[in-house]
Amino acid sequence: MQESDVREVLLADGLVISYGGRPIVEGFSLHIRGGETVALIGPSGSGKTSILSCVVGLQVPQAGSVSVAGHALTNDVGERARIRRELVGVAYQTPDLLPELSVEENVAITLLFDGVPRDRAIDLARASLASVGLSSHAAKRTDELSGGEAQRASIARALVRPEVSLLVADEPTASLDAANAMAVGRLIVDRARDRRVGVAMATHDPRVAELCDRVVELRAVSAG
Repeated sequence: MQESDVREVLLADGLVISYGGRPIVEGFSLHIRGGETVALIGPSGSGKTSILSCVVGLQVPQAGSVSVAGHALTNDVGERARIRRELVGVAYQTPDLLPELSVEENVAITLLFDGVPRDRAIDLARASLASVGLSSHAAKRTDELSGGEAQRASIARALVRPEVSLLVADEPTASLDAANAMAVGRLIVDRARDRRVGVAMATHDPRVAELCDRVVELRAVSAG
């Protein structure tokens, strides 16, 4: 097996997360290799979203460490933002596409904000849309997409940068019907394996979780 197949793109060790002095997560660790998909499951309040927020650098745990593709997430807000922007793709429950932009412009938007020349950004967006089966939708308005298509576009946006090493998905299928949920779940798994991108995905859907290579079950921390 090649080194690129086994390198760990996420190292989260000993995470402690609390709010108002109440522990939510205590001593959580998760390592993910390139191409590996991991589902986080558990009841509301078990810390799935909090863990993912630490993984993408939107918050800092009270204890523990996180690194993505060998880059440590420190207390430096700007450095965490750079790592998130360049190395991490993020998909949420709602696609959050901008209606004033075309589908391909939505996918290209972070590249355009970072100063990537428009022709290059649109080329990358079109390639990413092709990879999720939306080539024919690139020039459409976002209101012309179905719910499943819109979520596919959000995944294309998350993976538009060739250097992305980790996809973080927080309930990406929750707003979809059963058929579309399974289709989007399979798409995430397939794209991860094709791209050698690691995936950390929170989900309440056991069928989607079963598509992943591993399932990590979280339990709510007792307040007592």
